Amino acid sequence: MEHAKIGQSSSSNNLHGIMKASGGALAATGSKDWDEAREDTDRELVLLIDPRVLDRECLARSLETQNPSLDIFAVGSSEEWHKIADGRQPEAVLLIVGSRKITEQGICNEIHDLAEEFEEQPVIVIADTDDLGQILKALEAGAKGYIPSNVGVDVAAEAILLARAGGVFVPASGVLAMRDVINSNSSRVVGLGNLFTAREAEVAEALRRGKANKIIAYELQLCESTVKVHIRNIMKKLNATNRTEVAYKIREMQS
Repeated sequence: MEHAKIGQSSSSNNLHGIMKASGGALAATGSKDWDEAREDTDRELVLLIDPRVLDRECLARSLETQNPSLDIFAVGSSEEWHKIADGRQPEAVLLIVGSRKITEQGICNEIHDLAEEFEEQPVIVIADTDDLGQILKALEAGAKGYIPSNVGVDVAAEAILLARAGGVFVPASGVLAMRDVINSNSSRVVGLGNLFTAREAEVAEALRRGKANKIIAYELQLCESTVKVHIRNIMKKLNATNRTEVAYKIREMQS
């Protein structure tokens, strides 16, 4: 009987210990969730749009793992986002087009509509191709970056931060293709002097390459306010309403 009592007491103590440990674990879990919820307010909300559920969830997790400062919210469409947004605004928008052609009117319109809707936030396109024509079409539609799916997650995360800082990301292959086009049309670049002043021509060429005002100011050793004045004059002379249209019209002049 004495042994039975000892066994019973031991089981009771063990059960009490398990219950206590479980309660502690639950309390710790609740505390962690609360801490994470508070930490999320310090992370940058990035909206990821992709109708393919598995693809968007995998990419969202990969980006958050690569850069914990990013809070990726993945949805199937912009309409789905509006239903659950509750007044929140993302810091950037990722549109996954996959193998679809940006030259198709529907895709081009989708990029354009997102760029207009999220006027203060950069729209970045992720696609399966690094074709120069597709890249330029995306930028013309209002995208502030183009990420081909053959780059690593680390590059994609940096591209998002670059777009947030006002830059425009394009893949190296696209830059090299652009360089070839620029070299072949170098004599035509000089022709911009017939329409613009020498300094305006330099700024116009920088705009055509998708450079931000701060970069233009640094490279040309100008004040950023002076760059803005040149851009206004260029837009007026080209009858353009935005930077993308300026870049497009300059490319048309050089073709």
